[in-house]
Amino acid sequence: MSEASRVWSAIDFNADGKQSDYMRVPYSSDKSAYGWIPVPLVCIRNGAGPTILLTAGNHGDEYEGQVALLRLARELDAAAVRGRILIAPALNFPAVAAGRRTSPIDAGNLNRLFPGEANGAPTAMIAHYVQTVLFPLSDMAIDLHSGGKSLEYTPCALARHGRDAAAQAGIVELLGVFGAPLSIQTTGEGGGASTTLYAAATQRGIPALTTELGGGGTLTSPGLRVAEQGVRRVLKHYGYAPGLEVEAAPPLRLMRSQGRDHFLYAPEDGLFEPLVAVGSEVAAGQLAGYLHPYHTPLREPAALRFPASGVVSCRRFPTLTERGDCLYNLVA
Repeated sequence: MSEASRVWSAIDFNADGKQSDYMRVPYSSDKSAYGWIPVPLVCIRNGAGPTILLTAGNHGDEYEGQVALLRLARELDAAAVRGRILIAPALNFPAVAAGRRTSPIDAGNLNRLFPGEANGAPTAMIAHYVQTVLFPLSDMAIDLHSGGKSLEYTPCALARHGRDAAAQAGIVELLGVFGAPLSIQTTGEGGGASTTLYAAATQRGIPALTTELGGGGTLTSPGLRVAEQGVRRVLKHYGYAPGLEVEAAPPLRLMRSQGRDHFLYAPEDGLFEPLVAVGSEVAAGQLAGYLHPYHTPLREPAALRFPASGVVSCRRFPTLTERGDCLYNLVA
């Protein structure tokens, strides 16, 4: 049996209305012996019904989801809700406040720490609270991500494969309702595998998806629109907020991640010159870019070629590159 979470909140999850408080993560530091970290949490409830969990800021330098959920939390009226909507727009709050992928407190990558630890470092404690307190309340989950400072993504939604045929059908329906320009089913290979929020939710039988909506450590208007419209379509379609006005979803374009052999990694340090934009269709062997060896000026750059055919889902954003960095990923 899992240990009880040490994180607490003043929110009454069974009370009607709109409440805003924090996941209060206990943290003893040089500045505060008995302090806590304030992870914002909003609960909007109106009568009995299912619960949806909406999160962003799992990585602190990914902004489309954060802005989309902050706006939604302000605009939603409890009277328009059926059931319960939980919104955590800055889930790894220390990382969000620092504008970093990981927490400056413990270097914790929240989306690599599920199911978390009750008595772990602060980031692991946040994961454990989601796993043991919020998941048991939830019937559906959406965790909004973007490429952060290191990647640029074509806007897409991703989901794990369902545990059985019925769960798989439900996940495909959820992807279709969300309506990202590209939807991807993935095993998590090359990424977080089973340690991500949406993978942990799926393992519990909760229909869940995540997104990648932009990148470069900035906010993109197209990605923000995908986040806002996608979340609102889900809330309307599944009856959480049936009166919302939304745009119709585009036709489902469903692809699959293909594992590590569809990643292009940097073979050495250098300056990365990409030649192919995200969203492009490419062929195996096609020239992807060059890696310029800044440490040996007279050496010719390394020509980089795609290892397989597919659609470019993401590319590395920074130019300065080290051996082992992901330069491109393909889906097919």
